[in-house]
Amino acid sequence: WMMRNSDGYLVMSDSVERDLDTLKPGAPRRRVAHPFYAQFDRGRYTRESARAALDLSGDVALFFGYVRHYKGLDTLLTAWKRVRAERPGATLVVAGEFYEKPESYEAQALAAGGVRLLNRYIPDDEVEALFRATDVTVLPYRTGTQSGVTHVAYALGSPVIATRVGGIAESVREGETGLTCAPEDPAALAGALVRFFSEGLR
Repeated sequence: WMMRNSDGYLVMSDSVERDLDTLKPGAPRRRVAHPFYAQFDRGRYTRESARAALDLSGDVALFFGYVRHYKGLDTLLTAWKRVRAERPGATLVVAGEFYEKPESYEAQALAAGGVRLLNRYIPDDEVEALFRATDVTVLPYRTGTQSGVTHVAYALGSPVIATRVGGIAESVREGETGLTCAPEDPAALAGALVRFFSEGLR
């Protein structure tokens, strides 16, 4: 994430700062932290009441936001099949509007099992319950500089599992606020999820 203003450039991560140095060596810049999205925390749900409202139980993971190729949902669905072999009652909630044809994702979800697809825009008043009900939010991105999803998750009490791309992993304190793994590696992602659930890292 990089924006130009009257003083130079605003950057949000080491990777974006490196990009700026490649594009404009020595350009003036100021480091700005990505904000939390606390506006979604309306105090309407506990973990238990959110799960009851959404009919969720057991191990729950959340993929949130628009579905686009670079976000790696296909990698997560491949990994999820392995997760379900180890954690048969686990549920993956995919909440967000598909920006590509959903059929291949639907087939993967069916093969993996335990996947609930919410293929639609998620209005603000539904966000709190989704994040409160989940054990972990997953960002299996192929590429990316930053993601607001991490900061919505943190604001609503959900740790994250993210791939080490761009500045996304810079927002994760390994073993404290979440786990990271290599991108486009279903086995590594499945391993992180199984570890998270089996060790009770929430």
